[in-house]
Amino acid sequence: MIEEDVIKEAKRIIEVGQSQNVVLRLLGGVAIGIRCPSVSNPAIARKYPDIDLAGFKKQGRGIRKLFTELGYSPNDMFNAVRGGSRLMFFDLQNKRRVDLFLDSFEMCHKIDLRDRLTINPLTLPLADMLATKLQIFQTNEKDIKDIVTMLLDHEVETSDNAHINGSYLAKLCADDWGIYKTFTIVIGKALIITDKFDLTPSQKETVKARLKRLLDLMEAEPKSFGWNMRAKVGEKKAWYKLPEDMAD
Repeated sequence: MIEEDVIKEAKRIIEVGQSQNVVLRLLGGVAIGIRCPSVSNPAIARKYPDIDLAGFKKQGRGIRKLFTELGYSPNDMFNAVRGGSRLMFFDLQNKRRVDLFLDSFEMCHKIDLRDRLTINPLTLPLADMLATKLQIFQTNEKDIKDIVTMLLDHEVETSDNAHINGSYLAKLCADDWGIYKTFTIVIGKALIITDKFDLTPSQKETVKARLKRLLDLMEAEPKSFGWNMRAKVGEKKAWYKLPEDMAD
């Protein structure tokens, strides 16, 4: 039976998937709710109505079977058109949506997740969770709250596990000028908007120091030939897409 509590249901999906050798990892708001204690801070708290997941494209058939067995209704039209890269299912009882990305997360930018899906047993690594927020060109307060929440609770270091892997994000940016450009824009917004939240001065400084640490790592990482060529074109050519919908 589908759980009413979204966190419990998300964990149930992962556990049942594991029992069937189907690799699924959480991202988006529910993943942040699981990994970040600061989601309970009233200054940056928000609701997480839906479940976002990532999985392997090669397991697409198994994923469809799994969600049918779990009691979900497929979005048949969406899955027929987008099923090679993304699947969608509905929990009609609780009026929730499950959005599932296959092999990569693609919204304003495309981020390959194939080598990142098995690092953590429940969610994507923190760096990838953060990347899905930093890649949103038309970012809003909800997205900034998620960014602030992650950075308030986790150091920017050079490895995964309990940290945000700044080195991984820096390499991601060094290979793609468009990702670099959007990340720097969104980080700039976050540095400003953080001051507007009702956090303590210490909390604000912690978040801003970690944002600046990430920027420093991004700037220091040697850029690829393709990055430098695209940088010459600059903003004269669009470097991001505007998706029809965004993940939670």
